[in-house]
Amino acid sequence: MIQFIDRKQELKFLDRKYKEKKKQLIIIYGRRRVGKTELIKEFLKDKKGIYLLCSRDSIRENLNQFKVKIAEFTGKDYFLKLDINSFYDLFKYLGDEIKDKKVIISIDEFPYLIEINRGITSTFQSICDELLSENIMLILCGSSIGMMETEVLDYKSPLYGRRTGEWKLKPLNFRFMREYFSNYDIEEVVKLWCILGGTPFYWHCFDKTLSVNENIKQRILTKGEILYNEPKILLREEFREPRIYMLILKYLSLDYNTLSEISSITGLDKGNLSKYLFTLEETGIIRSILPIGKRKRGIYVITEPLFNFWFRFVYPNNSDLEIDMVKEVFTRIKHEINSYYGRMFEFLVEDLLKKKVLDAGSFTKIGRWWHKDKEIDLVALNSDSKEIAFFEVKWSELNAMTSRKILKDLEEKSRFVNWNNEERKEYFGIIAKKIKGKKKLREEGYLLFDLDDFEKEFRRGKG
Repeated sequence: MIQFIDRKQELKFLDRKYKEKKKQLIIIYGRRRVGKTELIKEFLKDKKGIYLLCSRDSIRENLNQFKVKIAEFTGKDYFLKLDINSFYDLFKYLGDEIKDKKVIISIDEFPYLIEINRGITSTFQSICDELLSENIMLILCGSSIGMMETEVLDYKSPLYGRRTGEWKLKPLNFRFMREYFSNYDIEEVVKLWCILGGTPFYWHCFDKTLSVNENIKQRILTKGEILYNEPKILLREEFREPRIYMLILKYLSLDYNTLSEISSITGLDKGNLSKYLFTLEETGIIRSILPIGKRKRGIYVITEPLFNFWFRFVYPNNSDLEIDMVKEVFTRIKHEINSYYGRMFEFLVEDLLKKKVLDAGSFTKIGRWWHKDKEIDLVALNSDSKEIAFFEVKWSELNAMTSRKILKDLEEKSRFVNWNNEERKEYFGIIAKKIKGKKKLREEGYLLFDLDDFEKEFRRGKG
């Protein structure tokens, strides 16, 4: 049985809408595997409701499955014999049957119905306008973010203006991963996040009794396992041209990060390429990053951990993994994996600073900075107070001497950052795996955090 994790805010939202005395059309959407179905099932646990998981078969097949669900819910077998070909008619019969009972009707993977029949949104518009009452809460759920936003939420959609609430489900915060993998030390959990991210389904795929390395070998590198081809399968399900998306992600993983570089190596013209990159960004697989304080010369990076890990280590070694050379491939990637953890650790730290898990001060904007040959991992700004903080992020253990050298270099690089130079108040810091002598450096005014500080803040419920 899959363990349900967190989602208190989402459940609170659904409960609040459920208690309102008016008809409800709630839209829930988000990337595949993020936990939408489990959320709905958890919400339905102590309530009367019908859950339908749509298929790509046909409208008739989906209607037949809906009839079965209604018959099971009402105990009335006549629903199975109804000769109707419309969701509208079936909702009409259902409304007559439930009368004044409070009922939730949840339709999961609604985009499958849209793929079969584009007119289905007009049908559900009529259902909302004419058949829904304050006793019925209708939930439409979908994994295709693009289709949910254009066909359901967009102003051109027949359903526009009918929804009474919407929620885009996102990956879980790091703190919940730390709680889920409580038997691992904090360093190992950070490694797990660098591989699996905040997607609970992926957490369940790993064996808590195995080390991180053994899980990589057994759960990702081994042919036949769920995660072995997961990104490839998701791209096929989500996009009409998965081959092009695979090509783009392949080269992003190899550090072709600018629009010009990606266009040159893939042969895609910049106009079309921009559309593909925008779609990948909308689904949360990649992110465009601008140097903080700048409006151009940005880069693209894969920020979804499993996709990043897979395209970096699994995809290039696919031929060997297909013939079960798991040990050989792992030996090969083991030399590069620490560098990979270092890159992903920067994304995690940025997120924890933005969520104020790490109390570095009152900053309103946080991001990377670079100019020519100079680069600073993270810069934090507060425009009102004119405060600015510069951070280096290191996936390593540092002694006091090394830390001082890093801080000195950081101060040198900070002079190239043009932002309120004459009146700003500056802070300098390091965030690393382990920092020895951090107490003394803190007394000197430096901002220092390591994994021990992460652990303390999670115990306080932050993150």
